[in-house]
Amino acid sequence: MSTTDYTEIILQEIETLTLKKPAANESLLHSGLLDSITVVDLVVALEEKTGCQISVAEIAPEDFETATLINLFLQKRLNA
Repeated sequence: MSTTDYTEIILQEIETLTLKKPAANESLLHSGLLDSITVVDLVVALEEKTGCQISVAEIAPEDFETATLINLFLQKRLNA
């Protein structure tokens, strides 16, 4: 399976949820751009866009700190 970069999709979904498009390596949680509710909303949107099922137990704050890290998290899940 080829590796797909979902960073732009992630950034677009964050912009839809927060009305702000962050940089790929911008802090999302520590800056307050994402909170627990928007993380769940983002996960639901990413599940719909990628077909990747993500359990709540799999969501770790360190994986959702930047769009780049979210992309890496998705890569691992999709290639597992």
